[in-house]
Amino acid sequence: MEIIHASEFGNSNDTKMEISKIFVDGFFQWLHFFSKDKDKLVKAFSHMFNLDVFYVVVSDREIAGITACTDGRVSSVHLESKELKKHLGFFMGIIAYSVLKREFEEKQYPFEIEEGMGMVEFVATSTKYRGQGVATSIMNYIFDSTPYGVYALEVADTNTNAVKLYEKLGYSEFLRIKQKHSKRSGVNHLVYMKYSKNNNS
Repeated sequence: MEIIHASEFGNSNDTKMEISKIFVDGFFQWLHFFSKDKDKLVKAFSHMFNLDVFYVVVSDREIAGITACTDGRVSSVHLESKELKKHLGFFMGIIAYSVLKREFEEKQYPFEIEEGMGMVEFVATSTKYRGQGVATSIMNYIFDSTPYGVYALEVADTNTNAVKLYEKLGYSEFLRIKQKHSKRSGVNHLVYMKYSKNNNS
């Protein structure tokens, strides 16, 4: 396996489609509200990824895992309402654009993003490669290859496997925000975790 910038993988449209498949699989718990058809969701979201800030794990010439890392100012995704309406239908496309633009592009983290802090987003592994250390590899690569001294991420408290992985990698929780619609979303709290290269989180 090798890890590269998503922009280096090949044709940008094909790369975005591959990333979208992994994104939809990884976050289907939250995306199924917009459609229960995964193929529709993959096509609807494939336009949005900023390949300059995504990293991909490549195995046998296919993408095995994805993660984005930004300075908190550059958005890792850019949503277009016309693409969402095209694939999800007019009304659902409008709803998806409204909800996800606020959640992804205009996201307001409940803490100040310090100078020199990297925001780690959209960590997901292809179903074919789960359990093979893909997420660990890409997270370690980001530590080694990006210029930040501190990294922060958001994870659902119910995603216990991810929480355990991040703890194993040296992340520690520093903030927990209770969610209003926990029964519907299946998430009780959003957990914010931090990792410092100097181990001073």
